[in-house]
Amino acid sequence: MSHTTGSAGQPLLVRAAEAELLADGPGSLITLLADSGGTGGALTVNRAKLDRGSAGAPPHFHTRATEFFFVLGGSLQVLTGERVLTLTEGDFLAVPPRLPHAFAPAPGADADLLVVFTPGMDRFDYYRLLDRVRRGEADPAEIGASGERFDNHYVDSPTWRQSRAVGSPANN
Repeated sequence: MSHTTGSAGQPLLVRAAEAELLADGPGSLITLLADSGGTGGALTVNRAKLDRGSAGAPPHFHTRATEFFFVLGGSLQVLTGERVLTLTEGDFLAVPPRLPHAFAPAPGADADLLVVFTPGMDRFDYYRLLDRVRRGEADPAEIGASGERFDNHYVDSPTWRQSRAVGSPANN
């Protein structure tokens, strides 16, 4: 993969054909676009394509970064604290640090989204870990153990579980 590096006021260009593509679960593709090292720490960016029925990301929060979601296509269900929102094409959401959140395609839909973290941090290795776990090359326990390194802190959310349950009002 080759990138034109963004440093010292220079633009960062990532060609689609050269971007690293990973899968973190069935029906979930992540395209790595810009990590902290290429943006001078300003941001980290990926594109997530979630097929209908994909698990998405479980409830978690970040202590240092705001996470932004821009829906490129389809429909996305997002937990924000105790609320579950449905975003559609063109919708934008900013989730501040420490707010528990989760996301998955809305019931019966696919979702295509741009995900941005600011400030940036080296998260690409986190996505690579998810891909290795999916392929059976890493222990799932490594994900939980990496929480501090990647600022990903998993939490339980009865609200999210209920919203994703088959037969719940959100899924009818």
